[in-house]
Amino acid sequence: MVTMPATALDPAVAARLKRTADGLVPAIAQQYDTGEVLMLGWMDDEALHRTLTTGRCTYWSRSRQEYWVKGDTSGHVQHVKSVALDCDGDTLLVKVDQVGAACHTGDRTCFDADMLPLGQPVRPSPYRPLPAPGRDH
Repeated sequence: MVTMPATALDPAVAARLKRTADGLVPAIAQQYDTGEVLMLGWMDDEALHRTLTTGRCTYWSRSRQEYWVKGDTSGHVQHVKSVALDCDGDTLLVKVDQVGAACHTGDRTCFDADMLPLGQPVRPSPYRPLPAPGRDH
């Protein structure tokens, strides 16, 4: 289990979160006005606190073991419009105004390149190789 730093997240919010063994909660980023699903990132209590208080999405990088603010290096910023916790407390929905690409590949979303066929065996897309397991955006 990863030890996360102390946080100023509201204790009432923190009590509602159901985290993975690593202390993380998946956070789905969605374009606020179109409903387009952009990406999935991971947040711990501190990343959620920073997201709620700064208005910019902060995620926890599982591969680098550090926080990252979406857009700080790429310029592809996510301006937070709202944050919701699902009924089970184990997933966040972050509605954002996405500036530029959400995906680290440069695509608008992480879900627009590899549509899987329904009712057929799954084959990798010939257009882009599947990312290595554990790779963050």
